[in-house]
Amino acid sequence: MRFVWQFLAVLAAYAIGGAAIQAVQDNDWLTLVVGLAAAALVIYVYAWVVRKTERRQALDVALEGAGAKFGWGTLIGAGMFSAVIVNLFTSGHYEVDGLGSVQGAIGLVGFMAGAAATEEIVYRGVLFRIIEEHIGTYLALGLTGLVFGLSHLLNEDATLWGAVAIAIEAGFMLAAAYAATRNLWLTIGVHFGWNFAAGGVFSTVVSGNGDSEGLLDATMSGPKLLTGGDFGPEGSVYSVGFGVLLTLVFLWLAHRRGNVVPFGARRRAEGANSAATLPR
Repeated sequence: MRFVWQFLAVLAAYAIGGAAIQAVQDNDWLTLVVGLAAAALVIYVYAWVVRKTERRQALDVALEGAGAKFGWGTLIGAGMFSAVIVNLFTSGHYEVDGLGSVQGAIGLVGFMAGAAATEEIVYRGVLFRIIEEHIGTYLALGLTGLVFGLSHLLNEDATLWGAVAIAIEAGFMLAAAYAATRNLWLTIGVHFGWNFAAGGVFSTVVSGNGDSEGLLDATMSGPKLLTGGDFGPEGSVYSVGFGVLLTLVFLWLAHRRGNVVPFGARRRAEGANSAATLPR
């Protein structure tokens, strides 16, 4: 029953935050404020419902060290997407025409923060964490990663390949990051860093949701296999490749730290209650 209560609670916060962001999306400053508030709401609701249903503190969203973990995650996510853009730029498929919109980028800070926090709480904080307790880390990673990818089929310019790419480069990778660190601040940071770099800095399409107006005025052209086409660079083989690489790194760290839950163990993954550290 705790799964049901946790899922319903965070889903309600997700819906409320999403509706609020949509209501103010034409105002960049309001989007910033409402997006950050939506992120704070879903994190608070998650901590509250875990405390109520599991009789423990949700240490994977503990405030102590949250800034550093979120910061490291943001650098990882932004660095990963920047590596994709570097490959596209050097191959002539991404061109910068000048400066874009600072105000547009400010709005995207709030929008991407709200999206990153709510999706990480739902998919990694509830779905992956609880499913992992019953079927182990690897099966839970595969199952929740696929669900995460397929959920992107609802986006405006979604494609089946785009959904599969998202499952591999983000669904699997973010679950592996949670398994390695047992900390949601880091996965929220990775998710935010990737999304904000994509839309807020490089002004590319994010997950098939249309054009973004970020800091750079840029255009992309070339084969869909490399650029992702209308779905955006998340449908690029570069993104998939870097995502697989980072997934393997995080899984190696999870093994090294003893955080992998074997299939059939039938034990609660209590890694969230231990001090998570970043890669050293």
